[in-house]
Amino acid sequence: MGAHGMHVHPSPDVTIDYYAAGDGPPLVLVHGITESRRTWDPLFPKFLAAGYRVVLADLRGHGESSKIGPYDLATMATDLGHVLAAERIDDALLVGHSLGGAVVSAFAAGGPCRGVVNVDQPLALSGFKELLGRLEPLLRGNEQEFQGAISAVFDEMAGPLAGAERERVDRLRQADQDVVLGVWDLVLTASVDELDAVVDELAGAITAPYLSLHGIDPGPDYTTWLTGKVASATVEVWPDLGHYPQLIEQDRFVRRVVDFDPATG
Repeated sequence: MGAHGMHVHPSPDVTIDYYAAGDGPPLVLVHGITESRRTWDPLFPKFLAAGYRVVLADLRGHGESSKIGPYDLATMATDLGHVLAAERIDDALLVGHSLGGAVVSAFAAGGPCRGVVNVDQPLALSGFKELLGRLEPLLRGNEQEFQGAISAVFDEMAGPLAGAERERVDRLRQADQDVVLGVWDLVLTASVDELDAVVDELAGAITAPYLSLHGIDPGPDYTTWLTGKVASATVEVWPDLGHYPQLIEQDRFVRRVVDFDPATG
């Protein structure tokens, strides 16, 4: 199959853009918040060379997809389902980074897939609530305050991502206040107990093989916590690589995905 740019319409006024190429087992790459499918550009040819049919999707509110809410995980997971249906895929290996990790996890809780790789997105959202709570006044402030808060978040998480690759990721970033607040609305507005209940329901429904791979250590208790909720989960930390381990150690990441994949490993 040749490369092609495509789109689907989950509703008449919403367009979800994606790109697909290659032959072999289907692999879907989903980007993080404020980013787009272009964030995966360095890894795309590597996965093609590894023998995959690769699908890259722009989440709603990101990249070339429509900026029309809502922007919650369930809606984004449903959008992803429309992309997979258009490509006649019902057994994808889903690889998501940051927000994309949460989206593919939400999809796996209710849709068919052969496995999930969640890159640096802890599912313990109640812990994230504390960080966002401190930033909330700036996130809801004027454009300058909002952009400053987003820049501070990614500066803090970038870790050793540097040079041309750091510049490329920063250049691709498009932080839209309505989109970001929409994505983070649940974390900002729900109580800790409500968040825990949402996570319990989502995680408890995941049965596919699940790799949780982190460049920022999620803490000594996270493995026990996650495997207690997702029985199929493996937690792996690549120390001191920050939020983008897949971009810092690209070949290692591709090998790890191939090794984990039930279709090839």
